[in-house]
Amino acid sequence: MTYDFIIIGGGIVGLATALQISTRRPDAGILLIEKEDRLARHQTGHNSGVIHAGIYYAPGSFKAELCRKGAQATKEFCTENGIPFEVCGKMIVATNADEIARMDALYERAVANNVPLERLDAAELKRREPRIRGVGALFAPTTGIVDYKRVCNAMGDKITKMGGTVRLSAEVTAITEGPESVEVVAGGTAYRGRKLVACAGLQSDRLARLAGLSITHRIVPFRGEYFRLPPRLNDVVKSLIYPVPDPTLPFLGIHLTRMIDGSVTVGPNAVVGLAREGYRKSAISLSDVLDYAAFPGFWRTVAKHPGATARELRNSLFKGGYLDECRKYCPELEASDLGPCEAGIRAQAVMPDGSLVHDFLFVETPRMLHVCNAPSPAATSALPIGDMIADKVM
Repeated sequence: MTYDFIIIGGGIVGLATALQISTRRPDAGILLIEKEDRLARHQTGHNSGVIHAGIYYAPGSFKAELCRKGAQATKEFCTENGIPFEVCGKMIVATNADEIARMDALYERAVANNVPLERLDAAELKRREPRIRGVGALFAPTTGIVDYKRVCNAMGDKITKMGGTVRLSAEVTAITEGPESVEVVAGGTAYRGRKLVACAGLQSDRLARLAGLSITHRIVPFRGEYFRLPPRLNDVVKSLIYPVPDPTLPFLGIHLTRMIDGSVTVGPNAVVGLAREGYRKSAISLSDVLDYAAFPGFWRTVAKHPGATARELRNSLFKGGYLDECRKYCPELEASDLGPCEAGIRAQAVMPDGSLVHDFLFVETPRMLHVCNAPSPAATSALPIGDMIADKVM
């Protein structure tokens, strides 16, 4: 059978792409292939569950526009499909004068992005969040929380109800592009599609190479380690508590996140992972390590950020360092409060010169589109990202 569209990847970007194409072309034959036995098994299922407001991104950029549209689209999708979500807001807390200056710049950026934001002094911060300390804060009232695994399962259900096919437990082992179609071998079965979209996340560079594409970047897995606070601290915050981010890094720092199940997590840090899809701290994949260790861009990235590399590694190895980062704004926390929580792994595209790819990276041929980098906040922005991809392939 020949499908009109084959989508590889059962994370939220692949699902949103399949859903948007199905909505536009109800008559189209659509096949979504996922190598795991369930949807949202990797990046999507291990993120913090935040519906971001779009504060951080350069005014006029794709990321700013997609995040703003995506936040609204995600809330509407959840409402239409009975998925619980909560708009609890986010506090970005400054703990010293340097962070106040960076916070002011962040405020101007948010205003330019038409994101509602309040500037708070220390007294107002303490009034709203009595157990948090800082010299000032920004409050984003439209930030929310949700379980993205439930969002993905609802997307999968809608795709199948609209006539699409979702094939699980089917790892892709071959991709061959011809003049009229693309053949994909997955789970031992060959499928043919007129167009192929690959949204493979942590395996996106490998899928691109498997398809015969010439790429220069490499995916480096960054492991984000979290802790979960005990139930007695579920009321420690009313909103999400974030530090003022370092503008030179693509990570937002260790934060307190209220989860939709009522718990509170702390994290993540950002250390290079020893396995692309290994979530235990002891997980090691020799092939994954050799893959980025042999890539000169990885070592150039490390050389560009020696301080951050050392700090994140220290915080991974020693709970005390991690705790210090948390206690800058939540001083009551103790080491015994940091309980186990599953890690997440972020697929970060790195270029040969060591630069980190902060924006979308697409590699296209006449019949294929490979999403080689879908930066945070891809989960929040997934529906408009899917719409953008549909524009490109239809």
